[in-house]
Amino acid sequence: MSRGFVKEEDQEEPVFIPPRAPLPPGFDNLVTSRGLRLLHEERVQLEKDRKQVDHTEGPARRRALAELNGRLAQLDERISNARIVETNDAPDARVRFGCTVRFLIIAGPQHGTRRTFTLVGVDEARVAEGRIAYTSPIAQALMGKALGERVEFKHGNSLQVLAVEEVSWPSGEPG
Repeated sequence: MSRGFVKEEDQEEPVFIPPRAPLPPGFDNLVTSRGLRLLHEERVQLEKDRKQVDHTEGPARRRALAELNGRLAQLDERISNARIVETNDAPDARVRFGCTVRFLIIAGPQHGTRRTFTLVGVDEARVAEGRIAYTSPIAQALMGKALGERVEFKHGNSLQVLAVEEVSWPSGEPG
C-alpha cells in the first residue's frame, strides 16, 4: 500500500539502534574468554528485556521490540564471528592480544607518563578500566614489541616515543 493512504498519526518514526563498537575492516573479531562470556551475558539480558516488554499492542511496544530485536541481531552477528584467543599460555614476552602492557612515554608531550593497558576485543574495551581494543592505534603500534623495545606513536599532531616496560599475561581467566 502506498504511504499516501496511511493516516499521518499511524506513521511511526524509524527506530534508532545504536551501533556496536566498530570493528575496522581487515580485523578479526578477536575476543578473550572473558569478552565472550560478557557478550553471552549481554544476550541473556536482552532476551529478558524483550520478555518484559508490555504485551499490549501499540506503537510503544512495537518500537521497544524493534529496538531490542535490532540490538539482538547486532549482538548475534558479533557472537557468531567471534574468534576466541586463549591468553593463558603465552609463548613469549611480546605484546599481543590479551596481554597487559606497561609502557613509559619517553619523548613527546606526555613525556614521563606511564600507562598500563590490557589489549582486548572491541566489545570488551573500557579505557577507564585499563582495557583498550587491540584495533586501537596505540595497541597496533605496540603489537609485537618486547620488553625494552621502543616505538614511535603519532598522537594527534605530535610524535611520542613509547618504551615497553612490562608484558604480562593473565593467570587463568581475567575477572
